Amino acid sequence: MKILRHILIAAVLLAPALAGAEEWIIPRTTYYITADQQRMPDFPAPPAAGSRADRRDLAAIESWQNRRTAEQCARANAGAHAGYEEFFGDISPFPTPLPAAAAAVLQRVKTETDGVAADIKDMFKRQRPFLRDPALDPCLGRIGGLAYPSGHATISRLFALMLADLVPSRKKEFFARADEAALDRVIGGVHHPSDIEAGKKLAEKLYKRYRKSPVFQADMRALEGLLAREGAANGR
Repeated sequence: MKILRHILIAAVLLAPALAGAEEWIIPRTTYYITADQQRMPDFPAPPAAGSRADRRDLAAIESWQNRRTAEQCARANAGAHAGYEEFFGDISPFPTPLPAAAAAVLQRVKTETDGVAADIKDMFKRQRPFLRDPALDPCLGRIGGLAYPSGHATISRLFALMLADLVPSRKKEFFARADEAALDRVIGGVHHPSDIEAGKKLAEKLYKRYRKSPVFQADMRALEGLLAREGAANGR
């Protein structure tokens, strides 16, 4: 009985840790491009710890911490799951509610993109800023995962690139929204500015590769056919 009791206690104590770890188990897919095409061994590294650029990164986060508002933190928290509708729902060129076929394409893109970003994060293993500087207090919580590049910045920019191709006349609007979503991660204290810039660069690199994929091209044609009539008429 004592042994069983100790096992049960250990299981209860371990459960929260496992739950937290599970959040950062990100699947890898090769729906659009091969695993080889997803590798980026030459992706630029983050600023070296303690370098001038690194110190600027930390100073920028502290500056935002000293002046951010509750509204800004709430907005950043609303985009915590980095979903298409969280980022673009109110300016989406698709009908409301989002058609299931469009949601499926966007989720495929997100899953593959998140996997590539996770591989690069694992290559550099840059810690979250609040783990590196005790003066930093994130308003998004002390979340897990690694920092460089920002997955939120990557997927929001990639979605913006897709939307800009679908509705070119609204490119500035989509890019502004993606930039806002990326900056929210710095305001919230969970990313360095260089993390979000790296995320944008990763999105640009990935999008060039996706666009060469016949499967991605077919999905983009499908999305074009799902645009709301007004958006389609005004876009091209």
